[in-house]
Amino acid sequence: IISMRFFLLRLLLNAFAVLAVAYLVPGVSVRSFGVAVLAALVLGIVNALVRPVLLILSLPINLLTLGLFTLVINALMFWLASSFVSGFFVQNFRAAFLGALVFWIVSWLASGLLPEER
Repeated sequence: IISMRFFLLRLLLNAFAVLAVAYLVPGVSVRSFGVAVLAALVLGIVNALVRPVLLILSLPINLLTLGLFTLVINALMFWLASSFVSGFFVQNFRAAFLGALVFWIVSWLASGLLPEER
């Protein structure tokens, strides 16, 4: 079971990742830090509930592309999350694709700073 402190720390790191995406990727904007926290939470929920279903449904094309289609699914999840959060805006698929890629890189680097969960 995930401790509440670890969950909140990951949520805040992902919120900073959303802010980094808004700063680095044209076409992605976030109105405030509170919106970034909400966007990070929605991204987590969407990735936990919708992404596995899409990965299973797209398994044949994912095999044909040697897993690269997963990047498209990640972009779609990023774009979908923006439709649920007012103040978090993704302009088009290109912005969603680059945003998902930058979000993954920043959150991966930030998670390396976290201590191991007990």
